[in-house]
Amino acid sequence: MRPYLPLNALRAFESSARHLSFTRAALELNVTQAAVSQQVRSLEERLGTALFKRLPRGLAMTDEGLALRPVLSDAFDRIETVLKQFDGGHFHEVLTVGVVGTFAVGWLMPRLKSFREAHPFVELRLLTNNNLVDLATEGLDFAIRFGDGTWPGSLATRLLDAPLALLCTPEIAARLTRADDLANETLLRSYRVDDWMNWFAAAGIAPRPVRGPVFDSSRLMVEAAMQGAGIALAPTLMFEHEINTGRLVRPFAVEVHAGSYWLTCLKGKPMTPAMVLFSQWIVKEAGASAQG
Repeated sequence: MRPYLPLNALRAFESSARHLSFTRAALELNVTQAAVSQQVRSLEERLGTALFKRLPRGLAMTDEGLALRPVLSDAFDRIETVLKQFDGGHFHEVLTVGVVGTFAVGWLMPRLKSFREAHPFVELRLLTNNNLVDLATEGLDFAIRFGDGTWPGSLATRLLDAPLALLCTPEIAARLTRADDLANETLLRSYRVDDWMNWFAAAGIAPRPVRGPVFDSSRLMVEAAMQGAGIALAPTLMFEHEINTGRLVRPFAVEVHAGSYWLTCLKGKPMTPAMVLFSQWIVKEAGASAQG
């Protein structure tokens, strides 16, 4: 059984410690200054030590008070956070997901409405990145990444394969009749240095130097391609809208596999109800997307 906790006295001490004033603590707690002083005194008697030095003008904390304050402040903050999640008589669970920007805009955003409608009490927080992410340090429940599925300390569930193909404006595509014509064009590059060499090999042409601009995001690279800056080599699945509306063209059918999109989380991290719901939802959506 949990021992009796003098919650009123603890609240009085924590507020007084923040303000270094019984008077201001009393205003915050909507009680009298005498009541706060008495509550703190009773706590000191219970602990057998002084928590404050009473000065002519205000308070100063003792070493014991300094040791107790951060523990209480953290506990009260956590309680407040949880209580705020009970809005409208339902518990709202926060789920924080880091997402590669290309995937977020090209695939996830158009589907978020269905997740919200199915799970209205999950508060989803999305943070975009360029595939460099630290789940533990950034406090993420999940990270959606592009790669081969091997990240140290992480569990990975494959969502979608995303082969790379050439994308450019219709005007540039009109100049391309065979792969060798690329020698006269600006080739836009990602941080994956081997992508173009692998595409040349798949197309059956000799490798050549690639000196176009380098982008840390396929989304940004393809945006440059849509503005006529050159030809991008990117996951076409993430740009279906732009292709369907004619803003982008695939001048050649050749594709290369550079990786897949994965849902990842820390090994050993307990799955919260919100994590289970999101995982089940996104795996189902990815399966439907892959089928058609």
